[in-house]
Amino acid sequence: MFVNFFHDLKSAGVPVTLKEYLLLMQALEEPVIHGSVEDFYYLARAALVKDERNLDRFDQVFGHTFKGLDLMSDEEVVDIPHEWLAKMNEKFLTEEEKAQIEALGGWEKIMEELKKRLEEQEKRHQGGNKWIGTAGTSPFGAYGYNPAGIRIGQKESRHRRAIKVWDKREYKDLDDTVELGTRNIKVALRRLRKFAREGAAEELDLDGTIRGTAEKGWLDIHMVPERRNTVKVLLFFDVGGSMDPFIKSTEELFSAARTEFKHMEYFYFHNCLYEFVWKNNRRRHTERTDTWEVLHTYPHDYKVIFVGDASMSPFEISHPGGSVEHMNPEAGAHWLQRVTNIYESAVWLNPSPEKYWHYTPSTQMVQQIFSDRMFPLTLEGLDGAMRELVR
Repeated sequence: MFVNFFHDLKSAGVPVTLKEYLLLMQALEEPVIHGSVEDFYYLARAALVKDERNLDRFDQVFGHTFKGLDLMSDEEVVDIPHEWLAKMNEKFLTEEEKAQIEALGGWEKIMEELKKRLEEQEKRHQGGNKWIGTAGTSPFGAYGYNPAGIRIGQKESRHRRAIKVWDKREYKDLDDTVELGTRNIKVALRRLRKFAREGAAEELDLDGTIRGTAEKGWLDIHMVPERRNTVKVLLFFDVGGSMDPFIKSTEELFSAARTEFKHMEYFYFHNCLYEFVWKNNRRRHTERTDTWEVLHTYPHDYKVIFVGDASMSPFEISHPGGSVEHMNPEAGAHWLQRVTNIYESAVWLNPSPEKYWHYTPSTQMVQQIFSDRMFPLTLEGLDGAMRELVR
């Protein structure tokens, strides 16, 4: 059975070696566990798994070998109950119907129509294609479908294509004390290190002390400043809306970065960078920092990391007034371009799966602005981003 377990792990892509297998067998001969399956599970995992990325696959193989559980294939399809997907009053259209309402005349036309309909509308509407209402094809309202509309009074995004959101939304600050799952993130971030000895001489220089003692014939103690990571990092976190599903992975990154970098500053933004950012999401409407102030405060030798899914209406990047939450005087693209012009080392980390990026025009626009320096928020992507920043 143990031999089969070893071969199953190798077949599943877990990089186990014969030496590790023999170590496990040796441990089983010693009184380190008490005969329970749970004890053996933790012992085997400690002996055979060297990388946290393989824990899930190890669990599947372990369950298959010792509990008779079937391995899940990557292609397995899970049936989701219909009631989880359906919402009362939502209208689902065919591709042909969606295509018929795809072109609305551009940003200016949509904003003009909204102003006009606000002046003319006198009552609630549902299921229509013109007035502000619900479950219809009008570009203004909630729980319907329109490829480039203004969302009014809807709990959360569904198609992620609204060009304005007429709601007051509350965001939460990221938790920088999260520790679970941050170990490998810290390892990846350690590529972004540049050590130097600065400050007071407080650390024993062992080599210098031995050399001085040997030369002088008596104890000659040498001290040196502590060796510190001098890399300076500036982080910008997209928060709220389509970033809500990625809170856990973003918090893990935030927590790991706070531990690894002594010189680190961070700010929040929503969807795209505009003329202000903030550090407290509960007070983001009253306590804002001018983006120009940030760019003038932190010099060009900072390493800049944006974290966001880059999923938004293209107008938010390309047009003044395109922000979903306020009338920005300058297009978001101008602000992103300023950052990439000032900071030579700047990357964008995207928590959304990379295979979906080419379906979202806004993601492609951000990729272009960052000269393709967009990386997925995975361990491999994070490693690639750190290599880019240390060039």
